[in-house]
Amino acid sequence: MTNGGSGARGGGGGPGTRAGERVHAEARSRLFARCALLAATAAVLGLFVPFDGGGLLIVGSGLLGLALCAAGVWWLVAHRGAVRLVGALVAVGAPAAVLALYIHGGLWPSALTALLLWAVALGCARTAMRHPDHERHGRPRAVPAPRPLRPVLLMNPRSGEGKVGRFGLVEKAERLGARVVVLEPGPDGSHPDAAALARAAVADGADLLGVAGGDGTQALVAAVAVAHDLPFVVISAGTRNHFAMDLGLDRADPVRCLDALTDGEEVRVDLGEVAGRAFVNTVSFGVYADVVQRPEYRTAKAETALNTMPDLLAGGAGRRLDARADDTMLPAQQALLVSNNPYTSPDPLGGGRRARLDGGELGVIGIRVESAAQAAALAVRGAQSPGLSVLTAHRVEVTAGSGTEPEAGTDAEADSGPDSGPDSGPGEGTGSGSRSGTLPVAVDGEAMTLPTPVVCTLRPRALRVRLPRDRPGTVPPAPPLDWRLIAVLAFRRSPRGGSDG
Repeated sequence: MTNGGSGARGGGGGPGTRAGERVHAEARSRLFARCALLAATAAVLGLFVPFDGGGLLIVGSGLLGLALCAAGVWWLVAHRGAVRLVGALVAVGAPAAVLALYIHGGLWPSALTALLLWAVALGCARTAMRHPDHERHGRPRAVPAPRPLRPVLLMNPRSGEGKVGRFGLVEKAERLGARVVVLEPGPDGSHPDAAALARAAVADGADLLGVAGGDGTQALVAAVAVAHDLPFVVISAGTRNHFAMDLGLDRADPVRCLDALTDGEEVRVDLGEVAGRAFVNTVSFGVYADVVQRPEYRTAKAETALNTMPDLLAGGAGRRLDARADDTMLPAQQALLVSNNPYTSPDPLGGGRRARLDGGELGVIGIRVESAAQAAALAVRGAQSPGLSVLTAHRVEVTAGSGTEPEAGTDAEADSGPDSGPDSGPGEGTGSGSRSGTLPVAVDGEAMTLPTPVVCTLRPRALRVRLPRDRPGTVPPAPPLDWRLIAVLAFRRSPRGGSDG
């Protein structure tokens, strides 16, 4: 990990120092690029040079096992009854059969050696493609920030399984001079409106807003901070804390986030908007959004998903989505994820990392898989599969696909009402809408319905985030792998004119 504060202000030294660092970085890239090519070549030669067919058997059976496993998973989640059972057996049995083939056929030493060499090749290639200048430019520029005079922090005591209470955040924040508003449910069980409380705090003279809670609450209060051009503090007291992770904050110890009040620096990041509502991470449409609408999802996530997915995937009841990402059409998508800046890998669940939060672009991932064969193609070909679309855009418009009928049980009456999830911020209830002309949406993980067309945009560098100067920082994400570039790096001449052999 890197120190977020010192890294953000890095890049000091004179021109001679920076030139020397650049020469050293280029020499390091050449070395790792050559090691990557050597390891990759050794892996291929180790498999195929004996010319006994063992290498082809290893590669062919491995790809077949991967494809069968993906097909089994599809049958498992998209069907019920006997087909689901067969899918589970295939998903588990295919990799087990490949492993048994390697062992009983005496192929495992060659397969294991090739696998280790390929892992070394990939690691060296990723390292060769990292460049200090690129990593430095990928971080938002941090500037020193004065200590706030009247900070107000909103804290959700139920978020993150009670992190606010476990870490004593209320008392510790108050000792640092902050006024804390605890978001407790009312006597009737209703949730306070976090955005309204934040606006009231601003009217009372607050010069900084902050949230200890889930990402949904973070987004609501961040929008108020943007509206009044106030700094915003993120306290990692939610369950997943994706926004805090990409800001380089300590997710294990939310107390460290409070240091932003006394020894902080400020960065500007983008803030997403969907139908006029702010989001800090993702907006999900399609299968995932349909599943989280179910009332039983909060208490039985896996069971609800397994019971619902066959209807959404293979039964024809699931919505298909038409999306326009700037000028690119994405028709009949089963799942669509729009993110505040793109993720470094095409992860439809949003579990990856974002290289930066101030790039000014939405990330867009669309999935269309309608059969076991297409699921297998997605597993084998990855981002090259026709069932997966990965792109960036400044504006995304989503509508229901042609001929799509709303699914029974997800109309306005079923979808409206407050969300009772532990991380849902007060005021993070679902929207309402008529049975026609609405789509179920999950905004930063919170279920709601929105009228169509649903438009996602980005407000570049609109949010002033106050960060502690001493923080873990972010691990620079691995750049996309390009073997042609690796070859160029490996044989590129040094700045002095030699081949640096």
